[in-house]
Amino acid sequence: MKSRLISVAITIFLFTATFILAEDKKEPPVVPPRQGKSETIQLFNGKDLEGWMGNENLWSVQDGVIVAKNTEPIKVSTYLLTKRKFSDFRLTCTVKLVQSEMHSGVAFWGRNAPEHGDKYTYAGHLVMFPSGWGMYDLFGRNGLPVNGEPAKKVGKQHDWNDLEILAQGNRVRVAVNGTPVVDWRDPEPDRIKEAPIGLQLHSNTVPQEVHFKNLTLETFPKEEKLTTVK
Repeated sequence: MKSRLISVAITIFLFTATFILAEDKKEPPVVPPRQGKSETIQLFNGKDLEGWMGNENLWSVQDGVIVAKNTEPIKVSTYLLTKRKFSDFRLTCTVKLVQSEMHSGVAFWGRNAPEHGDKYTYAGHLVMFPSGWGMYDLFGRNGLPVNGEPAKKVGKQHDWNDLEILAQGNRVRVAVNGTPVVDWRDPEPDRIKEAPIGLQLHSNTVPQEVHFKNLTLETFPKEEKLTTVK
């Protein structure tokens, strides 16, 4: 009787494990690009933070560059958020980690989430740079299954990086310095929302400084390919 119970238990375990593996290998659904008016927007005017909202003690404009800088510890990652919301878009920008080794990033497809401890924190998708290149789901699934190695090979740790993010349907493609590094579909498209674009200043106990410039966004892109690829 005991051996029979063990045999049944093993059978159930193997069946469950097989089902889980099958689910993991299941291809994500293909959500086509959404339709809407295509327009090109300069998210940053090079002078001030018009069109954005964030902690004024941490975000400023210096010499045509958006500067994120902290001297005191930051308990929860904070963001500079666009007042306007976006779903499908192409964003090109130039970014630089000046001080610290902590990554920064560009957030989208989520929401402002002050209930997590900061008035300007964000829950949603994040494309990280330059430390820990890859993607993250803030206050959700945490690390996403995106390989950061291709970006590490072409990215620069403490210098300017050209970044392109093409978000359409449930597909995210990223290019760094003219090289495609990410092509990923979200297997849970219900998580995707029309949302602000967020620039990240990560939680940390040490001083940090991150720069952003040349932020150009195209809504509902006409071309369904990366345009900065060499």
